[in-house]
Amino acid sequence: MQVAFRWCSGSPEFAIGSIPAGTKSLDLRMVDHQAPAYRHGGGTVPHDGKNSAKIPCGALGGTYVGPSPPPPQIHDYEWTVTAHDASGKALAVGHATRKFPE
Repeated sequence: MQVAFRWCSGSPEFAIGSIPAGTKSLDLRMVDHQAPAYRHGGGTVPHDGKNSAKIPCGALGGTYVGPSPPPPQIHDYEWTVTAHDASGKALAVGHATRKFPE
């Protein structure tokens, strides 16, 4: 899958492409490469079955904790998006990485 995102004041905005047929949900998780033990969480969103999706800013509530590297550090944050079918089976995985702050 192709994944792109941009930072927002809430959770990021995502553009996801090449989503496989049969996908019912997308699970999104973020990792800080400089502090991988820190849990940033993420979220799961339902999927309508199309081969692409746009997820708006702020759509990931719940466990998502935004990037917060100590000044003046710049960290690399990687999002992993996993497509799941109705039974929860993983169908595909995509990744995207950006620095924060940019």
